[in-house]
Amino acid sequence: MQREVEFRGVGLHTGREVRAILKPAEAGTGIEFVRNDLAGEPTVRASGAYLKTRERRTCLNHGQAEVFTVEHLLAALWAMRVDNVEVHVDAEEIPGMDGSAREFAEAIRSAGIAEQKATRNRYVVREPIHVREGGASVIVVPGEGGLSVDYNLDYPGEVGELSGRRQTVSYRITPEVFEREIAPARTWVFEHEVEPLRAAGLGKGANTSNTLVMGPQGVKDNAMRWPDELARHKLLDLIGDLSLCGVDLDAHVIATRSGHGLNMQVVQRLVEEIEAQENAAEFVHDSGLEIREILNLLPHRYPFLLIDRVIELDGFRRAVAIKNVTINEPFFQGHWPGQPIMPGVLQLEAMAQLAGVLLLRKLENTGKLAVLWSIDKVKLRGAVVPGDQLRIEVDTIRAKPSLGHVQARCKVGGRLMAEAQLKFTLIDA
Repeated sequence: MQREVEFRGVGLHTGREVRAILKPAEAGTGIEFVRNDLAGEPTVRASGAYLKTRERRTCLNHGQAEVFTVEHLLAALWAMRVDNVEVHVDAEEIPGMDGSAREFAEAIRSAGIAEQKATRNRYVVREPIHVREGGASVIVVPGEGGLSVDYNLDYPGEVGELSGRRQTVSYRITPEVFEREIAPARTWVFEHEVEPLRAAGLGKGANTSNTLVMGPQGVKDNAMRWPDELARHKLLDLIGDLSLCGVDLDAHVIATRSGHGLNMQVVQRLVEEIEAQENAAEFVHDSGLEIREILNLLPHRYPFLLIDRVIELDGFRRAVAIKNVTINEPFFQGHWPGQPIMPGVLQLEAMAQLAGVLLLRKLENTGKLAVLWSIDKVKLRGAVVPGDQLRIEVDTIRAKPSLGHVQARCKVGGRLMAEAQLKFTLIDA
């Protein structure tokens, strides 16, 4: 974006007045939500790694930072091809505006899209992915370049308000198509759901100006913008959820009756596939480090260097590396040699080393050492054994000239093996 824009409105679920400011950010920042109302202004990145289950809305959570009902804004940013922006909010929910993404898309276009010296990462779907719950499903199949989506809204004989009706929409997603055909579609609810949702503490900010209510005779109190507006809005939600894959998609998505819960399942499946291709070096990022470049940044050497290759560097916000665990590791000679398992403390050390790579890449940190002084929220969840490829991920929580604070994870085959929060002091070498 070329300039910042501001939105004010009521949260659809909390009913609170909210201000959100979108600020242009450097390449590699990604979409980052900043909670200005909390001490220390904690942040959470728009990523599938930070999804948290919440009824009827998409929620992101990282430490103290939580923000929800993000799907309409994320859909607008992704479809309008905005990759790097800080979203400063003074509450836990994004303003609902008129229940659609129209105002977000219009403001983003008016602010102007700034070209940056970085290439958008792209994932090409080659094998079908299918998730299903009852009569709802999402299928992802190879596309023909770019993202196309079919959404089928059909509740045959189950819900009186839509019994016997069907709405189907199909679009190839471009900024122009999104702004014209999808963004103005408003959120909606069945009439019989209103009271249970209110009883559950949801929908406090919903009214007939920002939410369509579907009753037995059709939409109450508010004319629809299109006869198939309900299906268009479901497609809008799906686009916002798919944006959490963090890449452009070359795929054709066919969704039937899906909501946020099922959308999240397909996002997790896509993230697993993307990670698998990254680990196999088939997914090309513009950034990464070979072993010689790692040695230039870290003081560690054999047998204590626990990173083989950095496969992703996203500015100073995120790094991903791999460690191939073999039976020849020196620690296996004395650590349960009859049943070799990589020590959890060495998984923590691998995370710390990758965090050091991320922090020491900054020009202002040239010639410094990253000294680990705090490890919090440690969880060891599984055994890492010879033959495994350890995927190490680090996301920056806070970075200052003399301090670094990161969230780190170790995975094998998409399964979480260890996680922790690490703090560092940066000192002169």
